[in-house]
Amino acid sequence: MASSLRNYLLFAVCLMLLSPSSIAQQSFRPKALVIPVTKDAATRQYLTQIKQRTPQKPINLVVDLGGQFLWVDCDQDYVSSTYKSVRCGSAMCSLAKSDGCGECFAAPKPGCNKNYCGLTPDNTVIGMATSGELATDVVSVNSTNGSNPGREVTIPHFAFTCGATFLLKGLANGVVGMAGLGRTRIALPSQFASAFSFHRKFAVCLSSSKGVVVFGDGPYKLLPDVQFTSQSLTQTPLLTNPVSTASAYSLGDPSYEYFIGASSILIDEKPVSLNSTLLSIDNEGKGGTKISTVDPYTVLESSIFKAVTQAFIKEAAAKNIKRVAGVAPFDVCFSRENVPSTRLGAGVPTISLVLQNKNVVWRIFGANSMVQVSDDVLCLGFVDGGSKPTTSIVIGGHQLEDNLLQFDLASSRLGFSSLLYGSRTTCANFNFTSIA
Repeated sequence: MASSLRNYLLFAVCLMLLSPSSIAQQSFRPKALVIPVTKDAATRQYLTQIKQRTPQKPINLVVDLGGQFLWVDCDQDYVSSTYKSVRCGSAMCSLAKSDGCGECFAAPKPGCNKNYCGLTPDNTVIGMATSGELATDVVSVNSTNGSNPGREVTIPHFAFTCGATFLLKGLANGVVGMAGLGRTRIALPSQFASAFSFHRKFAVCLSSSKGVVVFGDGPYKLLPDVQFTSQSLTQTPLLTNPVSTASAYSLGDPSYEYFIGASSILIDEKPVSLNSTLLSIDNEGKGGTKISTVDPYTVLESSIFKAVTQAFIKEAAAKNIKRVAGVAPFDVCFSRENVPSTRLGAGVPTISLVLQNKNVVWRIFGANSMVQVSDDVLCLGFVDGGSKPTTSIVIGGHQLEDNLLQFDLASSRLGFSSLLYGSRTTCANFNFTSIA
């Protein structure tokens, strides 16, 4: 009982640190926040921009759906009068589930202070992590009514972690860190929800050009006049992997990424024969299906990849679609000659992930399954992940584009729209004309 009370009081203190009372004299309380997303052509990473520090500075970040928190490079050009190192043993340090304390014996500066709360910033693109200092600073983003950006709001003590310059390796030019949207109390969705007392929900809508992340509940509106609510989306449970999938973690840490339960795979409604045990998460955290914004394409365990591609090739041949040589990183490619164009993209076999039952299906149509690599060639945008990957199916960015996904952290549910082309809109159709 004493332990439970202590944990409750600790959580209450941390909520106070991130609560509306800490917002500097702001009478306006938004119901949702919005950040823009663009796709970097060179790296195929999804980028966003927020404002941080005093004086305020726009910073570019890679969007990491499963990332544990915001981390930025503090080694280069981090100048701010409002930067505060988080002390080891503090309530904020406990909320962040720190993995230890740190000492820096050089002159104090961002990322280097005495008795700091330690966390592990993780470059999930290349799978590299390092130790870092937990800190707080001012962050500003735009509010939204679900249709347009509204007035800018500020959180004066937004928690983040200092990374090192070498941790930027493999990230798009001009970015200074990664924006983690994972299932932790200091990831962006939870901090924003706590700061303004709105629902711990957020929606991600990516595209090959520009997209959007909305923090808070819907309705979410896209031009010309298309609206989505939780009730209009297909719902499936979010699963918890009991073992961390981060590059570095402490024994006993769960994964903070987003897993869903795929029970089978269909190609044009025909079941694919595969080892179904690979679709479940085992006691060591292996297997299962997760959603990722840092993997550009869907990655399949080798036996699943072989089964899916063989079934796809067979159904494509039945449609008189001619296979051609692969184009790296893709093994399975086709001539465009006999591929019709449809409202949902290339007229190729439909890949379906059956989730908790046969009535809950994530359908991947041609716009999401195929990648145009030249004027004459289309490739199946799935790659072989090897025979012993940590996760059997990783749904990558290309397969997520122009699908609206809502993550409900409080009820551990995912809502998804299916391809928005069917509703005559795209994720690029959020109206970024400000109404502030």
